[in-house]
Amino acid sequence: MVTFSKESLETLRSRIDLVEVLSPYLKLQRAGKSFKALCPFHDEKSPSFIVQPGETHYHCFGCGAHGDAIQFLMAHLKMNFVEAVETLSQRFHVELEIGKEEARSGPSKKELKEVLEKACKFYQFALLHTLEGHAALDYLYHRGIDLEFIQKFEFGLAPKGSYLLKVMKEQGVTLEPLEAAGLVSKGREFFADRITIPIRDAMGAVIGFSARKYKEETYGGKYINTQETPLFKKSKILFGLFFSRTQIAKERRALIVEGQIDALRLIHLGFSWTVAGQGTAFGEEMAKELIQLGVKEIFLALDGDDAGKEASCKIGNFFQKEGIEVFVVPLPEKWDPDLFLQEKGAEKFQELLDKKIDYLTFLVKHKGRLLDLQSPAGKSELVQGVAKQIREWDHPVMVHESLKKLAKLTHTPEGILGAQEGNIPQIHIKRSSNVAFSKIDPDLILEADLLRWLIFMGQEEPELLQLAEKNLNLEHFCTPVGKSLYEKALFEIKEQKSPDLLSLMIGLVTKESESFLDEILQKKINREKALSCFIDTIQKMLERHWMQKREGIKMQIYSGTCSEEEVLELAKQFDQLKRERPEVKTL
Repeated sequence: MVTFSKESLETLRSRIDLVEVLSPYLKLQRAGKSFKALCPFHDEKSPSFIVQPGETHYHCFGCGAHGDAIQFLMAHLKMNFVEAVETLSQRFHVELEIGKEEARSGPSKKELKEVLEKACKFYQFALLHTLEGHAALDYLYHRGIDLEFIQKFEFGLAPKGSYLLKVMKEQGVTLEPLEAAGLVSKGREFFADRITIPIRDAMGAVIGFSARKYKEETYGGKYINTQETPLFKKSKILFGLFFSRTQIAKERRALIVEGQIDALRLIHLGFSWTVAGQGTAFGEEMAKELIQLGVKEIFLALDGDDAGKEASCKIGNFFQKEGIEVFVVPLPEKWDPDLFLQEKGAEKFQELLDKKIDYLTFLVKHKGRLLDLQSPAGKSELVQGVAKQIREWDHPVMVHESLKKLAKLTHTPEGILGAQEGNIPQIHIKRSSNVAFSKIDPDLILEADLLRWLIFMGQEEPELLQLAEKNLNLEHFCTPVGKSLYEKALFEIKEQKSPDLLSLMIGLVTKESESFLDEILQKKINREKALSCFIDTIQKMLERHWMQKREGIKMQIYSGTCSEEEVLELAKQFDQLKRERPEVKTL
C-alpha cells in the first residue's frame, strides 16, 4: 500500500477545485451562487445535486449522497483511495512524494508519464508530417481508419532509427526514464518501425503503447505492447477503459472485445462501454477491474472463429462464477467487430447485440459441437462437464438456477443434476482479498458509522460534536484507524473546517485505513435522522466498551493469578459495573 508524504497531500488538498473535478462527469448548471446537476447516484428528473463554489463537498437533497472529490471518484468511477488521489494529483499538477519508508529508486511515476506524453506527441508528429509516416497513413486509410479517428485516439508512428532518442536528448531527457518507461530497451527504441497506439490510465495519462507493424519485413509479432513498468501492468490494464469507464460504471455493463482497434472503433461509433485486453488472454485480474466498477452484465464480442469462441467460454466463466450475467454476441465466422463495423455499420452491430445469446446456451452449444449428442456417452460427457464447471461457481443461487437451465437445455432430469426444487447446493465461498468479501469486522463497522455522521454532518450539526465530546474518549475506540480519524475529525470541526477525506487520511494511507474508508462510503446518510442515528451509534459504542470492561474483569478472576482478596475486590467491581449500564448523556 502506497503512503504519500503529508506535505504533498496537503498541497494537493489546497489545489483541488471540486467544480472542476465534477464537470467532466456532470452537466453542472448555475443556480444563483451554486451549481446544480442531476444526481449520478440515483435516477431523477429535477436536479437535486448541489455544489457550492469554493466548498469541498457536494450534496444531493434527493438521495442524501454527500462527499468530497475523493468520495466522488471512489463512488462514481469505482476507484480505490490511492487511485483517486493519484488521479487528482495529475489533474491539479501536484507531484505526490512517497513516504520515506516506501521511497523507491529510479524515476518517479510523474517523470515517466511526462516522458510517455512527449513520446506520444513525437510519434503522432512522425505519422502525420514525415515521408515515412505517409506510408503508415496509407496502411491505416486502407483499414478504414480516417484522419479524425487517428487524431482522436492519437495514433502515431515510431520511425526507424534512433529519432526518438535524439529528440528526447535535445529536450534534456536522459536514458534512464526512457528505459524505465519501456520506450528504449538495451539502447534500441522498442517500438521502431511500428504504428503506435497510446494506452491510458483512468485520467487519460499515457502509461504505455500498443504498436502494430504495417510492413511484413518488420521484425517481431503483429502487435507488441509496452513491457512491465511501474505504470504498466499488462495483466490488469484494460485497453479503452479511460474512454468507457464512466458509462460502464453508470450502466453497470461492459462490452469486451479482443483487439485494440476493435475497442476503439466501437468507442468511436458510440459504444462507449467497450474494453479490450492487452494482447494477452483476458485474465481474472482484468475481470476484477470490471467487477470493481459494479458491472451486472457482460457482453462478449470476440472474433467469430473457434479461438474466439473458446475465449468467450473462458472469459464468461470468470464473471458467471461471481454471479454476473454474461451474453455472447453472435459474430459471423471469420469476422471481428472492426471488420463488421466497416462492412455493416453501427446499426447492424446493435442488431447483433440485441440477438445476444446467454452464456449457458452458448457454452452448451459450443461444448457439444464435437460430441455425438445422440449417444448416451456423448450426452453424458457434455452434461457432466458443464455441470462440473457450474458447481465451481461461488454463488449458490446462480449454481442452482444454472443447473436447472442446463437440465432444460439438454433435456436431462433435474434430479440427476441435483437441481430439483428445495435442493440449493452448499457452496464453499473462497476467501477474497477484496474488501467486499473479506471477514466482517463489527468494530470497524460500528466506528465507521459514528465517523460517517461526524465527518459528513459535524460542521452543519454542532450538537453531534458536543455529544461526541460529552460521551466518548479514545478508549471507546477499538481500531487504531478509527481512533486516529476521530481525533482528526474533532480537531478539524473545532477549527471550523469542513473535514474531507484527503485531509483526514493524510499520514493514514494503509490497507486498514483504505478498508475503513470503503466502509464509511458504503452507506448514504439520511440528514433528517442525523441526531437520532448518531445518539444510537454512541449508545452502541458505550455498551461495547462497558461489556469489554466486564469481560476484562471476568478474565482476571478466572486467570488463577489473583489472591482471594483480589478476587473478592474484582467481584465487587464486576457487580458495580453490571449495575451501571451506560446511557448517552444528552445536552
